[in-house]
Amino acid sequence: MNYRHEFHAGNFADVMKHALLVILLQALNRKPSAWCYFDTHAGAGCYDLKGKAALQTREASGGIGRLWPERSAAPLPIQKLCEIVSGFNPELAPDTAPHFYPGSPCIAAALARTQDRLVLAELLPHEQRLLRVRFHGNPRVAVHARDGYEMLKALVPPSERRGLVCMDPPFEKPDEFDALIEALTTACARWSTGVYALWYPIKDADVIHRFYRRLLGSGLPPMLVTEFRVAPAGTSLFTACGMLMVNPPWQCEADIDASLKYLVKALSQAQGSSLLRWLVTDKKQG
Repeated sequence: MNYRHEFHAGNFADVMKHALLVILLQALNRKPSAWCYFDTHAGAGCYDLKGKAALQTREASGGIGRLWPERSAAPLPIQKLCEIVSGFNPELAPDTAPHFYPGSPCIAAALARTQDRLVLAELLPHEQRLLRVRFHGNPRVAVHARDGYEMLKALVPPSERRGLVCMDPPFEKPDEFDALIEALTTACARWSTGVYALWYPIKDADVIHRFYRRLLGSGLPPMLVTEFRVAPAGTSLFTACGMLMVNPPWQCEADIDASLKYLVKALSQAQGSSLLRWLVTDKKQG
């Protein structure tokens, strides 16, 4: 599966991913000490939902477009996400769906405090240029033209000691899940206290089960797994995604569960569902 940000910006998977990212970063903000945010596949930072790529798929209409009229009744993390989206659409009429949708780096930047820092990796030249323009002159944000997994090897642990790694590759390669696990285990060995959020599409149940089995034998700390569906399994369309979180901050679980359940009601096409459970590895197999 090729999951390029510009074609899928603002869809159901983006809304789910960013709602959980808000929860994790707000939890880090409960302590005054600084944190560092790493994004291995940062993209362009912000996307035009009326641009050619977004209009080709029109997926945003089933994500942020469907959520927008219901946002005032949403749990607080989702309301916060919508507040951030509003900041990128300052002249938007009250009942009009957003024209622009921020990516993960801009979500993180909106939640960062003066003491916090962002480190972003993007290999695609066009998206990298847009990302550099977006954060030009911001001393708290570093944009790297390098492989995101290699960036983690080189730069973790950060001097702040606290922080979050967001990993959401485009899944263009058949071995992307293997690469994710390798990057995660390497980074965790260097920075065991970091928070890690791995997003992935769910298209093939066997692939996901193999992914979980490998994680269970990795020796990693307990991992919180979320799965989110807007339609039942079995359809050929992209209707499900997941996020794996290592070291999620204390008391995040209830907010994640409430947000997922709300999004199921708000975004499901038919018979949507959410799952939240822990994967606990066997240290002896590590």
